[in-house]
Amino acid sequence: MTSLKGKTLFISGASRGIGLAIALRAARDGANIAIAAKTAEPHPKLTGTIYTAADEVRAAGGKALPVICDIRDEAQVVAAIERTVAEFGGIDICVNNASAISLTTSQATDMKRFDLMMGINTRGTFMVSKYCIPHLKKAENPHILMLSPPLDMKTKWFEHSTAYTMAKYGMSMCVLGLAGELKSAGIAVNALWPRTTIATAAVGNLLGGDAMMRASRTPEIMGDAAYAIVTRPSREFTGHFCIDDKVLYANGVRDFERYRVDASVPLISDFFVPDDDVPPPGVTVQPLPSVGSAQASR
Repeated sequence: MTSLKGKTLFISGASRGIGLAIALRAARDGANIAIAAKTAEPHPKLTGTIYTAADEVRAAGGKALPVICDIRDEAQVVAAIERTVAEFGGIDICVNNASAISLTTSQATDMKRFDLMMGINTRGTFMVSKYCIPHLKKAENPHILMLSPPLDMKTKWFEHSTAYTMAKYGMSMCVLGLAGELKSAGIAVNALWPRTTIATAAVGNLLGGDAMMRASRTPEIMGDAAYAIVTRPSREFTGHFCIDDKVLYANGVRDFERYRVDASVPLISDFFVPDDDVPPPGVTVQPLPSVGSAQASR
């Protein structure tokens, strides 16, 4: 692995949760982090803003640029990337983390919510990547990382939340396409997805409150796994759909208990993890229980 010291990461949705965990892990190396998110003022149900995240990044040893950015808005995306390049001199890594979720059937999904998910998850991911690519081409070890699942085309992933799955799989289709398109340029494009639910606001608010949070892993496992991916040589590792604990196991990690919120509560599988994806030795995960209609930013 190489260090991220002095490298610049543009991370969408980095004000809290998994995006913030990725930022903080990079900050420990002394990386530059552009925190591109919508939350500039405290939210009654969601912790963190771009400014509190910036403070945490600086405290962890990195440099931070908080940028208000709705990734559905092309002008805001272009401006955020231009500010990042002006501040830090370029972009080495693009992390597409921002996402919206609505676990609703077709009849329960209003078109405004459909457009939100497609606009953030699929279109926003494509657009952020598109405008980062010219700068990534100038980087020494350029990476694009999507927080999106393996393309496991099974009815069970679609039947209860078709719109969300379409939008989330759209991010994964960007991995397939861009990995092929950018291979000759040496830009790695990969996806990362958690084996278990992760203790974020989305899980707490949508999937069962405190009980589900206790059955989850902390966002730090995703931060560590993302770090392991984006520090690999970009020309040697691209087009992969990675599961967090398998990435870490391949990098020598054997203690996964440290990522558990509550070791006394069985871990619960996240959406979209293929049935035939075997966890590392010693890791046991229970199936995700059925959940009702819910919606939020993930």
